[in-house]
Amino acid sequence: MESRVAATGIVARQTRLELLDDCTVATCPLDSSYYFYRVSLAANATFIALFALSLLGFLLAFASTRRATAFHIAMACGLVLEVAGYAGRILSWKNQWHEEGFLVQIVCLTIAPAFIAGGIYLCLRRIVYAFGPENSRIAPETYTRFFIPCDLLSLLLQAAGGGMASAASHQHRSTKVGDHLMVAGLAFQVFTLLVFMILCIDFARRTRQRYTSLGEAAFDQNPNFVRLRRSIKFRGCVGALTLATICIFWRSVYRVAELAEGWTGSLIQRQWLFVGFEGVMVVVACLALNLFNPAFAFPEGVAGLGGLGSKRKLKRPEGEETTDVVGGKSGNEGGLNPSV
Repeated sequence: MESRVAATGIVARQTRLELLDDCTVATCPLDSSYYFYRVSLAANATFIALFALSLLGFLLAFASTRRATAFHIAMACGLVLEVAGYAGRILSWKNQWHEEGFLVQIVCLTIAPAFIAGGIYLCLRRIVYAFGPENSRIAPETYTRFFIPCDLLSLLLQAAGGGMASAASHQHRSTKVGDHLMVAGLAFQVFTLLVFMILCIDFARRTRQRYTSLGEAAFDQNPNFVRLRRSIKFRGCVGALTLATICIFWRSVYRVAELAEGWTGSLIQRQWLFVGFEGVMVVVACLALNLFNPAFAFPEGVAGLGGLGSKRKLKRPEGEETTDVVGGKSGNEGGLNPSV
């Protein structure tokens, strides 16, 4: 008896969805669509243009510098997904009752910032080297070795959840399992970003305290790093990374709250929240990193930015011995542009 009732319910739901497939803005109420509001063509076209422009900027930066390979790959992957996601929303603008555009945007826009967060994580190690590893509680390579696997786990959970939810929706089944996986991935991303920000704040605090008591001696005195710390590009890059981290964190908190309510919750029905806390936050993060790209901020030492790292030798002026970036000394000369 129960199986017969369940089968009847599935048939009724399929029949309702088939009827909605024939809906248009003129014939059906907006709250019967996937979005519950009229998708803004202008806003989504603007986001596509901005993300495409940002993608072009990163590609040109890499082509001209051949530096920060892993960083640029991460940013490019995230931006391609952003463009695809907003293309899905424009597809939905043509028909808000067709699931293809909705599924494309919800999957692509959910996982895209995980790649951008990965690009941010890759940069902290270089900043620690620039000020001196002794100012950090943990070795510079540990940041990359911890945060990149965490980011990958978050990405896998979100991608798996998005795939399962999309498949379930296409087969007219419940999307709860996929939704829960996506939320778990986003929540883990929020946790990882929070830990990252705490460690960054701790590093800044320790560096400030050591500078107060030791002056310039608190920093790595390699002349290359001294010049680097004084450069506007480097300072701008640190500021851009700080802004980008805050934006991605804010956006991720919003998406956890939004998707935790499911695809029919109150937050997902408010387009202005999506535009402001999803689109604008990610655009600001990407454009800030375009403006102060690490490949230009670290003109000599950024090669291998994404590697897990090892001990490297940095070249001092002629007549001085070289210093290992983790504090040791050696008589062997190496380049500031280290290999991975």
